[in-house]
Amino acid sequence: MWLKDTQGKKAFRHGHEAFSLASEAAAECGDFRPDVEEEWVADEERSCYNCRLRRWTAESFVCLLPA
Repeated sequence: MWLKDTQGKKAFRHGHEAFSLASEAAAECGDFRPDVEEEWVADEERSCYNCRLRRWTAESFVCLLPA
């Protein structure tokens, strides 16, 4: 589900629209932190797409937690 990017961060390998996989990944994450609602992308609250520890990239996003 994750790739390490060139800076050693975890990059989500499934892009911007893998809603069920992003939700599954967030369910397994003990460090999930919901972003403010205005920044939510997914309908489910607990989704990596809605985490304040993610940073969008052109292809997907990276997780700011150590890999």
